[in-house]
Amino acid sequence: MAPTAGGNPLRDPRDRRLPRLPDPSALVVFGVTGDLAQKKLIPAVYDLANRGLLPPGFVLLGFARREWSDEQFVEFARESAEHGARTTFREETWDRLASSIRFVSGSFDDDAAFDRLVSTLAELESSHGIRGNAAFYLSIPPSAFPVVLKQIERTGLAREQGGWRRVVVEKPFGHDLRSARELNALVDEVFGQADVFRIDHYLGKETVQNLFALRFANTLFEPIWNSQFVDSVQITMAEDVGIGSRAGFYDATGAARDVLQNHLLQLLALTAMEEPVSFGAETIRTEKIKILRAVTLPDDLEHYAIRGQYEQGWLAGERVRGYLDEENIPPDSTTETYAAVRLGVQTRRWAGVPFYLRTGKRLPRRVTEIAITFKQAPHLPFDATDTTELGHNQLVVRVQPDEGVTLKFGSKVPGTAMEVRDVAMEFLFGEAFTESLPEAYERLILDVLLGDAMLFPDNAEVEESWRIIDPLEEFWANGQPHRYRAGSWGPAAADEMLARDGRHWRRP
Repeated sequence: MAPTAGGNPLRDPRDRRLPRLPDPSALVVFGVTGDLAQKKLIPAVYDLANRGLLPPGFVLLGFARREWSDEQFVEFARESAEHGARTTFREETWDRLASSIRFVSGSFDDDAAFDRLVSTLAELESSHGIRGNAAFYLSIPPSAFPVVLKQIERTGLAREQGGWRRVVVEKPFGHDLRSARELNALVDEVFGQADVFRIDHYLGKETVQNLFALRFANTLFEPIWNSQFVDSVQITMAEDVGIGSRAGFYDATGAARDVLQNHLLQLLALTAMEEPVSFGAETIRTEKIKILRAVTLPDDLEHYAIRGQYEQGWLAGERVRGYLDEENIPPDSTTETYAAVRLGVQTRRWAGVPFYLRTGKRLPRRVTEIAITFKQAPHLPFDATDTTELGHNQLVVRVQPDEGVTLKFGSKVPGTAMEVRDVAMEFLFGEAFTESLPEAYERLILDVLLGDAMLFPDNAEVEESWRIIDPLEEFWANGQPHRYRAGSWGPAAADEMLARDGRHWRRP
């Protein structure tokens, strides 16, 4: 598919003249009529086509229970692309993509449906030249993984037949360490470890990847990126929305398993890791695993591991109901919608620096950021009254929304008096670069088709993350979550947690 005019943020950095094009291949999406596929995957595929990053032989093949023809699925996909695409919708792009869209109807335990899937892929080898290349995206509940994987094994779909076969697994990767190991073993029985791509969409965000450039391409920050200069690190993922239509999933999962175990621990690992010897998948994973293995929980979990549950309140001028009043939530549920914890990283670089992680729903605004707070200068040659409004220097990496970096430092207030006050210097991706930022799923789907595993956690990372989270879940199992009003920044106990350390949460 020919590239469109304009900047292309997903070009191969080794050659800015040519886009990164995968081999002719099929992307098979199980559960293609679900929310994830409708809102993220199909729009991302269209955007890749619109940027000229899909090969002429690319095929999108949907698998779901609905008894649709190819034409009906094409209409569904078009509506999804029109509503969710980040690039301009162009008829010529859509016409090219639509000619390569197929659909197979059936349930996951339907042998005949999977046999039809095998036949369809075989036909595509001759009609579209995919030469056996196929990626299977499991956009399905984790409970359905075993039956789908067994069908893939039964039909031989995982076997490479002149091309490559890969599988994409969405989070959560299990619900504890034991189940994660069982899931990893199940997936590895069907596909080789190198062919398993575990999606954590936060790792596809441009700002997260920019952490590498920020740290390792600049001499400005790396010398002070350690316990000698850093006071603390706060990693926040706040959401202003409630649970929406995910009641069944969310009440069985909770904030710690849904966000802390994957997104926030991955951001911690990227923030704290040592410089890799190269930017290949294995070397980056090696450094992240070292950090995850060095993470320690606080001894005092009662005061430094806080969970909460939102009650009714006001948000954006509207009255919103509490968690227990949400549809399909049991009235006695103790599932947390907020989690905050203080972690340590026991390495030479970070020993003694607390990492505060928090996530929550129904908070005042949607924001994800990493805030590195530096220690105050050991001596200030000013009168105390000159610096009353001077705080700590801070470097804030904002992952979403308005991706960018903010540096807070002290500056003299204009005038004859010596008065020093905090000011902020801000960099925004949207203002600095003409290229539009690709959506995370664009980058990750493209990397799957290219076989680039750099941004995908492996078995060891997943298991190390559960090693950290399991003791928290065990501690919380028989207790009640703290309550917090919807529209606030979480329970008072979370503020008290930092106050005990003489700190406070940053207000994004």
